[in-house]
Amino acid sequence: MKLRNMFAGILAGAMVLSLTACGSDPKPGNTSGSGGEEQSLTLSIGYTTASNDDDPYHLTALRFKELVEEKTNGRITVIEYPSSQLGSEPEMWEGMQTGTCDMAVMTNAYVSSYVPANGTLDLPFIFSDLEQARSVLDGEFGRSLIGNMDGTGVTCLAFSEGGFRQLCTRNAAIRTPGDLAGLKIRCMETKTYLSAYASLGVNATPMAWGELLTALQQGTVDGCDAPLSVLYTNGFPDICQYIDNVNLFYSPLPVCISTSLFESLSDKDQQILLDAAVQAAQAVRDNNDATAERMEADLTEQGMTIVAEEEVDSAAFRTAVQSCYAEMESYVGSDWLAKIKSEVGLS
Repeated sequence: MKLRNMFAGILAGAMVLSLTACGSDPKPGNTSGSGGEEQSLTLSIGYTTASNDDDPYHLTALRFKELVEEKTNGRITVIEYPSSQLGSEPEMWEGMQTGTCDMAVMTNAYVSSYVPANGTLDLPFIFSDLEQARSVLDGEFGRSLIGNMDGTGVTCLAFSEGGFRQLCTRNAAIRTPGDLAGLKIRCMETKTYLSAYASLGVNATPMAWGELLTALQQGTVDGCDAPLSVLYTNGFPDICQYIDNVNLFYSPLPVCISTSLFESLSDKDQQILLDAAVQAAQAVRDNNDATAERMEADLTEQGMTIVAEEEVDSAAFRTAVQSCYAEMESYVGSDWLAKIKSEVGLS
């Protein structure tokens, strides 16, 4: 791990003095630095979803907090900021780059706007199932993506998991690509998602997450995509009739930290944060697996209709999105695309 030199130390010290609620807050009377001294500090971690124990963003941040505080005996504390309190995902990313935001649990699709190679993970139907997705992220390909973020000003500690982003629709069940034609679907404003929806004939409507529920209520959009756990914990049963298990996108959640902050820490503390992020990610995967059936049953009781995977014409969807792969090759990089296709057996 990198050790900070004297000039970086001066810059980091100046940065600490200027940080607001989004920044770290070293406790008085403690020295900061990576020269082997243990420092006491408070880390802020933001995310855009609600503070609910089954929400994967919240659970990632909560478990990370618990592990870091346990491993440091409270010397490092972590404060969670849910519901976009630290800004939108692009705002948090840019804040980490400039050193005004400590940490964030990010949606990979937003990260890919800044690091195009990450867009390989967002390709529609790139993974056949959760086991394959997790294996790729935990293996050489996932480690290469983390290394590829060097130089961005943001360090990825681990990939947590939202899971497959399912479609959630107000009035129409989705079983074939034709069922989507002409619908207005809320979409993250990323090249891969926009291309994928275009290939399916969807009127993709980019908007911030915080605007979505109102847009659905007012009929501005007909639906959205999000992991089951996010749909379960953020009020969608009151607005939408269907959850369509199309498995359109897989959603990793990079656990990120400002590189300038991370490199100001001792090797020991860097390793504590890395280990905590990996363990938090595993806890989220375990929770996703353990709660999926319960969530679907509860949503059914609340009046939603669950369209099962078995009812979806996956082959037709995979055929329909091939133009997205061709369009995205130049964006994500032909080498990266070739590598992930080899990993999942599509080459």
